[in-house]
Amino acid sequence: MISIARIALPVGGFDRLHAEARAEGFNFMDTLADDWISGVNRFDGPGELLFGQFDDGELIAVGGLNRDPFMGRDEVGRIRRVYVRPAWRNRGAGRALVTALIEQARTHFSCVRLRAESADAARLYERLGFVPIDDSSATHVLRFDRVDDLR
Repeated sequence: MISIARIALPVGGFDRLHAEARAEGFNFMDTLADDWISGVNRFDGPGELLFGQFDDGELIAVGGLNRDPFMGRDEVGRIRRVYVRPAWRNRGAGRALVTALIEQARTHFSCVRLRAESADAARLYERLGFVPIDDSSATHVLRFDRVDDLR
């Protein structure tokens, strides 16, 4: 059974997920781990969280929600550090995880931005309603309310 829950690091299975991400060249999992250890980002501000997705207790994906540090505006969220292990891709895991993050974002932010790390990720985000943007700090945005000048 697949479930999504708020997590704190370290969590069982993270080392394996982290190793798989690194093997694929997704270094943002290094940033997630380093920022958590140093206290730079523990996804613990208002509206922020880190989700883990589990299949029968096995960690298969992670993803977080922060206030967007590139915008400097409390009403702008950012989905970050989303990674789904390869064996669970194209089976709805990523969609479920990002949908849970969007639902959390709706309760705290006027919009949410992100940077898609691959064409596959961009397609998933666009199917979920994100719009591509031309911005040096983000590739996509999903607006919940009309907020001017968010690109």
